[in-house]
Amino acid sequence: MALNRGTRTEYDPAVYEPLVEVEDHHFWFRARNRVIGALVAQLAARLSPGYRVLEVGCGTGNVLRALTEACPTGTVIGMDLFVDGLRFARARLPNALLVRGDVLHPPFVEQFNIVGMFDVLEHLEDDLGVLRALRRLITDRGRLIMTVPAGHALWSYFDEASRHVRRYEIAELSDKLTRAGFEVEFLSPYMGVLYPVLWLGRRLARGKYQPGGDRELTRRLFDRELRVSPVAGAALGAMLRLERPWLLRRGRLPIGSSLIAIARPIGGGDAG
Repeated sequence: MALNRGTRTEYDPAVYEPLVEVEDHHFWFRARNRVIGALVAQLAARLSPGYRVLEVGCGTGNVLRALTEACPTGTVIGMDLFVDGLRFARARLPNALLVRGDVLHPPFVEQFNIVGMFDVLEHLEDDLGVLRALRRLITDRGRLIMTVPAGHALWSYFDEASRHVRRYEIAELSDKLTRAGFEVEFLSPYMGVLYPVLWLGRRLARGKYQPGGDRELTRRLFDRELRVSPVAGAALGAMLRLERPWLLRRGRLPIGSSLIAIARPIGGGDAG
């Protein structure tokens, strides 16, 4: 998902192809999908058949596939601004409902029971405006579920190559959700084992990388971080599996390289 403002594009379409090549087997994407799928399944279990689910910024359809599996009795729609991403999503999910649209001007009349936005908000300058737009898409008793990268201290070449505007601290995300008209129901770091690994790796890379520096070097470092050996990936994936039962019980983890949040419109009741 991206918005174009002037000459700035908050997402680079060129990143889709390398992402598609790694998403299905990379431990990070697999761990994220397991957590998102399990939490969305919990939310969907409270709803009557025929409920509506929207993923804003569905990109290549990697998370959309997990949402579809988690919501067998609902209608799941993926929306993205970039046709490039939607083409990959169509190849991955031939029967998916896909829409090209801008979250600030969505092509929908009806609202949704569940709206998801996964690692998209950090790309957008006006994150508060986007959260307010998401609020308008959700029924009064619906839920927003979202993930964002965590920790200002982890800012690096990876964020620059990804065209992130920011990483989030817990208090910052909670405040913006509240200001946008949400009540935060659950907010926790996750991907905990990765925080020290990424912190150390990105500190060691500072000898080569300077913020705002050589774009080619930044891209090479980004590509290198996406490549993880099968043994290391399996070990990290196994450790990340331990987080899911805790998160499903709405337990807050002490540390993580990402945040996951569930919020409901202020004044809204139980999901329905």
